[in-house]
Amino acid sequence: MNETLIANLRAQCGGPRDGALLRFSLGNALLTSGDAAAAAVEFRQAVTFDPHYSAAWKLLGKACLALDDKAGAADAWRQGIDVAQARGDKQAEKEMTVFLRRAEKQE
Repeated sequence: MNETLIANLRAQCGGPRDGALLRFSLGNALLTSGDAAAAAVEFRQAVTFDPHYSAAWKLLGKACLALDDKAGAADAWRQGIDVAQARGDKQAEKEMTVFLRRAEKQE
C-alpha cells in the first residue's frame, strides 16, 4: 500500500501539482516506510516551495534525527519554531521546542 502511494506521489513530482503539499506528503510516506534519507530530500524540497510550512520543518527534523544528523535536526526545528511563531502555530511551536530540547540534551 505505502509503495503504491509513494509511486503515485513521485509520479506527480515535476508536474502541475508539484508543490509543498505534494513533497510533504511524499516525505511523510517515505519516512513512514523507513526511508529517512529520501524523506529528508522531499521535506527540504517542501520548505523550498514554501519556507513557511511549519509541519515540513518538523518532519525534516525527525528525518534528520533518524539519519543521526542531530545538528541538521536541531537546525530544522529552530527554523520551524521561527516559522511557527510567525504564523501563530502554537502546537507546532510547542512540539518542535520539545524535540529541540531533547536533541540538545543528547549532545
